[in-house]
Amino acid sequence: MKHDVLFFIIILCDITKYYVFVTKCDRLINLKGDWKNMRESIQRFGGAAAGMVIPNIGAFIAWGLITALFIPTGWAPNENLSEMVGPMIVYLLPILIGYTGGKMVHGHRGGVIGAVVTTAIAVGASDPQFFGAMVFGPLSAWTAKKVDAVLQPASPEGFEMLIDNFSLGILATVLAIVAKQVIGPIMQGVLDVLGGISEGIVDAGLLPLVDLPIEVAKVLFLNNAINHGLFGPLGVAEAAETGQSVWFMLESSPGPGLGMLIAYWVAGSGMWKQSAPGTIIIHFFGGIHEVYFPYILGHPIMILAMWAGGMSQALWFQITDAGLVAAASPGSILAYLPLIPRGGAVGVLGGIAIGAIVSAVVGVIVLRARPVKETDAGVEDTITVDNVPGV
Repeated sequence: MKHDVLFFIIILCDITKYYVFVTKCDRLINLKGDWKNMRESIQRFGGAAAGMVIPNIGAFIAWGLITALFIPTGWAPNENLSEMVGPMIVYLLPILIGYTGGKMVHGHRGGVIGAVVTTAIAVGASDPQFFGAMVFGPLSAWTAKKVDAVLQPASPEGFEMLIDNFSLGILATVLAIVAKQVIGPIMQGVLDVLGGISEGIVDAGLLPLVDLPIEVAKVLFLNNAINHGLFGPLGVAEAAETGQSVWFMLESSPGPGLGMLIAYWVAGSGMWKQSAPGTIIIHFFGGIHEVYFPYILGHPIMILAMWAGGMSQALWFQITDAGLVAAASPGSILAYLPLIPRGGAVGVLGGIAIGAIVSAVVGVIVLRARPVKETDAGVEDTITVDNVPGV
């Protein structure tokens, strides 16, 4: 009897262990599925944010150049011309984003109502409302699209234009009032919180640690979500007050990627080594960072080189109080040069150089200790258009 009970207990323990193991595996599978869905959602958000920002990058660069040239601390101070800086950052740029986001959802009509609602949000807040434009420009266009789907089929013949124009005007009026009285103050509160967090990170000397999640997110192709969805608005808000911002450089700097590719050129093997020089040109001068992501995905330990370079350059940026006057897009050294503020060349270019050197040294050490195996996926197989979301 005792043996039977003991045997039953052993069997029960084995069943329990098996159940726990299966449950953990099931949870891990579900976790991977949830992570994949979350990553795809973030990528879609990043693609949408990039779709709203990138077509208007020329306007951002124009604002940045005007700021760099004509503000009191600029290259050619001019009080009269510097009067353009404020209205452009507070109204023009958010409205362009709101219009573009609306147009993406519902064509020109969506762009019109997106611009109207974004204007109302900008008037209802005290800081540049890029987050508000990115969210409520498309949302207002979606609302207009739904209203049009109901009204347009029911419009009497000959009255289509009248109904289209007045329905859009009335809806834009209602949404503008809501945006001015409700959404604007809410978005201002959100921006204040994010601004406080960013200032706290800088004041606490933790800026280099921000690079840890940045590099991981970049190689998962979430770079657009980070740069255009988060750091861009934070940088613009800071640049409007100080004339420059370090947030424009944390994700877009070509330094660490350059160093990592140099390490492959020096200590790599096979196609990894042979393709590195051409990839360096595309990355550093063309500003297409996606081309180096497979070099990390194919040999994940190389993320150590990116972390070392990114944290080193961020520390230099913080020590020298470096920043750009506007977002550099694409992240090319050629895009950086015109946006360096007066007296800021040492901070900006020095940080990029430090990031490249540290990343290259650490990358060579890693590749010497853990060489890329011939069985690893080749660069020619991993660098494809299909691997670059949105292309």
